[in-house]
Amino acid sequence: MKATWKPHEKHGTLSDKDKRELPESVFAFPEKRKEPMTDAGHVRNAIARFDQVQGVTDKDRDLAFQNIVAAAKHYGVDVAETNWRQLGKLPHTPNPAH
Repeated sequence: MKATWKPHEKHGTLSDKDKRELPESVFAFPEKRKEPMTDAGHVRNAIARFDQVQGVTDKDRDLAFQNIVAAAKHYGVDVAETNWRQLGKLPHTPNPAH
């Protein structure tokens, strides 16, 4: 599965209005518009909260993980995990990003 994430010019704290105006391409879960990733902090947050996202399928998680990897590479965030299943509560890798 290929990532759909693309960088966006908005960075930092996002208001509800800002989030509504973002394109789907900046979200880890684009169809659900969950976990926007507009800077390194948001990427770390998406990694940390990955296992808390509800109402998504394994296919959604596959895409979200690819999007997180793409955004992490762009913003210089290290991702130790090689698979989204490693982002659950247990087992968990020693990733300092979360």
